[in-house]
Formats: sequence, C-alpha cells, structure tokens
Amino acid sequence: MKKTVELFIYGAEILCPSCVNMPSSKDTEEWLRAALSRHFPNQACTVTYIDIFSPPEDEQHLAMVHQIIEDELFYPVVVANQIILAEGQPRLKKSLLLFRNARLYTCLSKERESDLK
Repeated sequence: MKKTVELFIYGAEILCPSCVNMPSSKDTEEWLRAALSRHFPNQACTVTYIDIFSPPEDEQHLAMVHQIIEDELFYPVVVANQIILAEGQPRLKKSLLLFRNARLYTCLSKERESDLK
C-alpha cells in the first residue's frame, strides 16, 4: 500500500512589491506538482494550495499562516508532513532533493533513485 504524501503550498494571489519578477504562489504550486509527478512517478502525492488570506479553519494551517503573516516566513512556503521544505522562491532541484532526503516518498523506482544520486 502506497503512502500518500501531502504537500501544502501556502501563499497569496497578490505578489509583494519585491517579488515582481518571481512566479506567483499559485504558479509555484503548478510547477511543483508537475515536477513531482515527473521525478517521482510511482509516489502518490497531493499538492494543495492554501491562500494565506482565506485559510481553512484547521489549527495546523492557521499556525503556519500566522507565521507567514507575521513575517516570520516568506511565501510561498512548501510544507510536507509538517516539515518546511522551502520558502520564498523555491528552487526546483533543491525542493526535489529535500523531498527525497526527508524520506517522504515510498515507491521511488530504482532508475529514478540512481538518477538523483
């Protein structure tokens, strides 16, 4: 039985003034979802976007949103299993390596594993 990894992307539709040339949080969610499915095809993974200005009424999400709004973290923030994988402007290769090294996957094919070493 495959364990589904839940990734959460916390962000906002509105870019901050210093983030003008960066992808939006929603764009980050889309490219990360595509990259994970490409690099870890056998891993069941859900990617959920959480808008920091209208978060769900869940204690875990509200705590993360509070940190972002209080400027403790820069959005977008990528979280899996309550581990912050990236914040601010996530980089693809670093995000994928963190995903792998945190042992959040369960069914990585032997070919892909050797490609990432």
